Parts: sequence; C-alpha cells; structure tokens
Amino acid sequence: MSPKRPRDASATLFAAAGMEQDAPRPLPDRLRPHHLSEVVGQDHILGPDGALTRMLETRTLGSLIFWGPPGTGKTTVARLLADATELHFEQLSAVFSGVADLKKAFDAARGRRETGRGTLLFVDEVHRFNRAQQDSFLPVMEDGTVVLVGATTENPSFELNAALLSRARVLVFHSLDAAAIEKLYAHAEEVEGKKLPLDAEARAALVRMADGDGRAALTLAEEVWRSARGGEIFNAAQLQEILQRRAPIYDKSADGHYNLISALHKSVRGSDPDAALYYLARMLDAGEDPLFLARRVVRMAVEDIGLADPQALIVANAAKDAYDFLGSPEGELAIAQAVIYVATAPKSNAAYTAFGAAKRVAKEAGSLLPPKHILNSPTRLMREEGYGAGYEYDHDTPEGFSGQDYFPEALGRQSFYHPPERGFEREIRKRLDYWAKLRKERGPR
Repeated sequence: MSPKRPRDASATLFAAAGMEQDAPRPLPDRLRPHHLSEVVGQDHILGPDGALTRMLETRTLGSLIFWGPPGTGKTTVARLLADATELHFEQLSAVFSGVADLKKAFDAARGRRETGRGTLLFVDEVHRFNRAQQDSFLPVMEDGTVVLVGATTENPSFELNAALLSRARVLVFHSLDAAAIEKLYAHAEEVEGKKLPLDAEARAALVRMADGDGRAALTLAEEVWRSARGGEIFNAAQLQEILQRRAPIYDKSADGHYNLISALHKSVRGSDPDAALYYLARMLDAGEDPLFLARRVVRMAVEDIGLADPQALIVANAAKDAYDFLGSPEGELAIAQAVIYVATAPKSNAAYTAFGAAKRVAKEAGSLLPPKHILNSPTRLMREEGYGAGYEYDHDTPEGFSGQDYFPEALGRQSFYHPPERGFEREIRKRLDYWAKLRKERGPR
C-alpha cells in the first residue's frame, strides 16, 4: 500500500485555523450580471426598444457579431442570451482554438440538436480566425446547428469575411460612459458593504481612468480597497500614485489609431487648435510614433492649407526635422507647435482639388500633343513642321505676360485652380483675374 500523500502545509495550517475556503474571485467576476437587465451602458441594444430586446420578445435569435472595445459586456451578454433563449452555451476563443476545436464544437452541437436543444456558440476574438476557419462556420450557421455569436474589438468590415457578415447581424457595443461606470461602482459598494475610500475629485478621476472599460473599472476599484488603510481617504494625487494609471486603450494597427488620427486631422481642418492638441497628446501618450504624426501634419499643410499660407508647409517640415534632430520628449513640442500653426492658418484645398481635376483630365484625354508654338525645334525638319513658330517670349512683353494658349488644341483651355478669397490666395486670385483680363483683351493666341 502506497504511503498517504501529505496535504499542502499551508492548506493544513488554514484548515486548522478554520480558514479553509475557496480561491478568491476577482471583483469583476463576482459582480458579473445574472440577468440582461443588470447590464449597464448598452441601452441601445438592451433597452426597451433595443435590438436584442426585440429579438428576445419573438423568442428567436439569429447569428450575431458583437463589435466593441474591451470590458463593455460582450461575453456577459452572449452568456445571458443563451440563458434567455434556453440554448446551450459553448465558448471558444479564436486565440487558443483551431480547426480541431471547431469540428469538435460543431459535432457536439449536432448531437445536442438531435435531443431537441440548440447551441449558442460564442467565439471571442473571432477576427483572429483566418479566412478558411471563418468559412467553416457558414454551413452550421445556415442549417441552424449553431447560433454564432462572435465578439471582436476590430472593425468587422475589415476583419471578417463578407460571407460570414452576410449571415450575421453586427451589434455595436459602446464604451461605458461616466454614468454607467458610476453605476458599477455603486453596485460594487453595495456588494462589498463599504464605500470607496475616495474624495469627490479622486472618484471622478477613477471613473476617467477606467477609460470606458467596465472590467477595468472594477479591477481599479478593487485595487483602491486593497491599498487603503483603516479610515484613509485618497485624493486625486494619491490615487494617481497608488494606481500608477492604466495605459490607454490604443492599438497602433487598429481602430483606435485611425479614429484618433482622423480626429486630429479634422480638428486642424476645422481650425480648432485646442482639440487638435488634445488628440495629438492622446496619441503621443499612447505611444504613437511621433514621426508618423509629423508626416501627417505635413500632409495637412498641403491638403488643407495649401497656398492660403505657403509658410505652413515650411513650418510642418521644420517640425519633422526638429523632432528628427531632438528626439523625445523635446522634439514633440516642435510637432505641437506645427499643429497649432496649421490649425490656425487660413484653409484652402484649392491646390488639392486642382491637382485632382488635372489628373482626371490627363488620364481621360490621352496623349495629346502640346501646341506646336511651345515645342522646341532643334532640327530643320521640326522647324519646317512649325515647331516653335509664333512663340512669344513672355519676358519681352510689357506686362511679362504673353497670354498665349498652352493647352493641346484638341483639349482646349481648361480651368482647374480656383483660389478662394482667403489668406495668401487672395493675392493669387488678383493675379489670375488680371491675367484673365489681359487674355480676353488680346483674344485667342
């Protein structure tokens, strides 16, 4: 008979002291909703007129894609939907699962179906499955073997197959607003039987630190309770020191990146330097490459300011060079200065649209020969063919302007560039109007 294996010493000590208990569960797990009505922050889906509410009223559920940031309740809602519709809940993660796991889940669902029970297959991070793996869902979705509920933090339009999207409805989960986070904290305080040891300013700061993530909000609250000594109340500065703030939710290859750079660009275009600085700071704080931002400021200078302020391109390029020379963090100030400059500069996309129009005409009109009078004639044959004949040297005219036509004869004169009455382009507009007047007076040439 083999000797009896001794119990873990620490477990024996806890048992002797009457302290043996289950492993502690994190606060977010303990406060996980048990009913759909307890889910906060997604009223557009779960409210009286919400999409899921209407589905549940009919007792039917189609395949769904839940798209939204972390900590907004996607997994919880999927689990509660299975309960509400009496479906077996099966969960897979695309990070840890492969073809064999999918086949096993499908076979189990088919067996369950023969007994009269359906299956809600919840796939977390569904966008991580490759195209072939995503296609494997199609037959079991079509014949009703499973109701697929996929969760993704990435834009389904870019990350999921069109065939899969055509068979599922996309529901967007929103980041939790301050009111929803406050509801979570109030519920946590009720369950824990104690208030968060924070003054009003610190509590507001804790809400902001959650960054719209319910799971993160409760994890932060748990850290606050762990850190507080008896009777201690934290202010905002102490809270910042204790929690060391969580990193902002931002993925340089995903939606957060594109959303913020779009917000920065549009704030500049809208001549709002304060909003532009805010989004610049957000991206720098999240670890964005400052040279990427500097390059975007150069693009703003040529796309949205153009010749309304020719200095904008010089300032933007100088900021890029300054960052290259100084590095972080000193060089970031040069980028911020350039952002302020382009945001407050007069705006014009006249050069941008003119170039676009010229490219379209050049592509559509084909390879037309320029008028012969502006062609060089280095050989006698070319001179005999009329190359260069009748060309007027503009510097020899009193106004420095001959008024000749430079477009191909088959195309005729075109007008692409229309500067607005803003910034430096006011002066350009005057010049163009003056030359148009001279051209009209002299007639076709």
